[in-house]
Amino acid sequence: MVIPDLAPALQRLPAPLPVWQGRVDRDGWREAARRVADAGGRLISVWGVDRSALGQGQAVCAAYGRPEGLVWLDLVLADRDSSFPDLSAHFPCAGRLQRAVADLSGLQAEAARDTRPWLDHGLWPGQTPPLRQGAAPACADLAAAATLPADYPFVAVAGDGVHEIAVGPVHAGIIEPGHFRFSVVGEKLLRLEAHLGYVHKGMERRFTELAPRDAHRLAGRVSGDSTVAYAWAYSMALESAWRCQIPARAAALRALMLERERVANHLGDLGALGNDAAFTFGLAQFSRLREDWLRLSGEAFGHRLMMDATLPGGVASDLAPLMRDRLRQQCDDIELELRVLRPIYDEHAGLQDRFIGTGRVTPALAAQLGLTGLAGRASGQAADLRCDQAWAPYDRLAVVKAGSREGDVAARVAVRFDEAFESLRLIRALCAGLPDGAIHQPLQPQNQDNQASLGAGWVEGWRGEVLVTLEVGSDQRILRCHCHDPSWQNWPVLEHAVIGNIVPDFPLINKSFNLSYSGHDL
Repeated sequence: MVIPDLAPALQRLPAPLPVWQGRVDRDGWREAARRVADAGGRLISVWGVDRSALGQGQAVCAAYGRPEGLVWLDLVLADRDSSFPDLSAHFPCAGRLQRAVADLSGLQAEAARDTRPWLDHGLWPGQTPPLRQGAAPACADLAAAATLPADYPFVAVAGDGVHEIAVGPVHAGIIEPGHFRFSVVGEKLLRLEAHLGYVHKGMERRFTELAPRDAHRLAGRVSGDSTVAYAWAYSMALESAWRCQIPARAAALRALMLERERVANHLGDLGALGNDAAFTFGLAQFSRLREDWLRLSGEAFGHRLMMDATLPGGVASDLAPLMRDRLRQQCDDIELELRVLRPIYDEHAGLQDRFIGTGRVTPALAAQLGLTGLAGRASGQAADLRCDQAWAPYDRLAVVKAGSREGDVAARVAVRFDEAFESLRLIRALCAGLPDGAIHQPLQPQNQDNQASLGAGWVEGWRGEVLVTLEVGSDQRILRCHCHDPSWQNWPVLEHAVIGNIVPDFPLINKSFNLSYSGHDL
């Protein structure tokens, strides 16, 4: 049973992965959170939706991950009611998610401990939250662009010798905007508090202005380094809403691209981690490998990052036999190089001195705070959708799950190596067993009288699980599209991981998580 006592209220959506959706009252909202937490389940996301166009008013939604699948719950709010029961007592990661709901939808968590604005820096025009019906466009008040952001009330740490170091929101290189406030004694970090939201792009509002068949392009730009994961999750959500089953060849090509995306990011991170520990040899070698990898992706799929190669109903282009052979050969070549480079990393005294014990997150803390994805697997949180909820074509690939319980930078490096080797194996298997047939299935809308068609996409991206929930009206307009990045769970954990370390180790710890700014600031 999905959640005892709630199962009768849930219906299974026609998605490749098991997804249940249903409505609960306020007591059911609280009880579901308690039961999921007690059973060791995960809170994946919280978001608000305005269904006034359907005559249904406001609702707050939550998605939970359980062994049986994804559970998507709606709490419909009464007229003039803009509050809902707080989830953070059971799931600490709900705090910032609920603050974002307050900024975007105007719905407040009752008696929440932290009610500071999160995405709204005091510059948004108008008084209506941007995801409410009738909200003014973000560009309506150009005068706001000339004002300064509101002061953010960071938590202050006091004591003898304590001082603050402010970093950002403008960083060197191509790092995206984020403000980090360090409280330190000497070089020892006592506390880190991050403030994000500086590049909020209004994407969730923009989704409602796009045709459902076209919005995969916007989803693929939520976070450029995860474009395949987001495009697949969006496409899966629309295919679920419109009852479309994609061809087996298309699913295999999507998985092939997703694994190439995973390898590309692991190669880049392994080089950057070497660089942050002053091992420039590692940066040079992994940068070379990543560049070769991206160039062949560009040849095979028309874009180095494979952007816009996944679309609702299937994929945009096929692979010729010669290209498949080149992809398989590159996997062999890259694996040979990785098997030379890994012992160099493992046996380099300078690297291991910087990696081992640095930025440790214990399995207990990881479970308490909801650490997910790659970083979670390095801290004993053995969750990987490719194994736990294996959908086609992963259901025939027997993915081997990587993991560790050490929870430090060294563990996160080791998981990257292990996952890169496994992805190379998967790509070779996909190339060798690519099914025959079409690569695209046309989608037909599912018309319902004044009812929205619901769909969900749930994909294991390289950082962790990517979720897209979609509501499409009978007029074929997007009512709500919510995209969730695993960085929402992991940014708060990073703040704990740095405690007790020295200031110069922050870049190393930060890179070992490598969280998304863009995927957070929609």
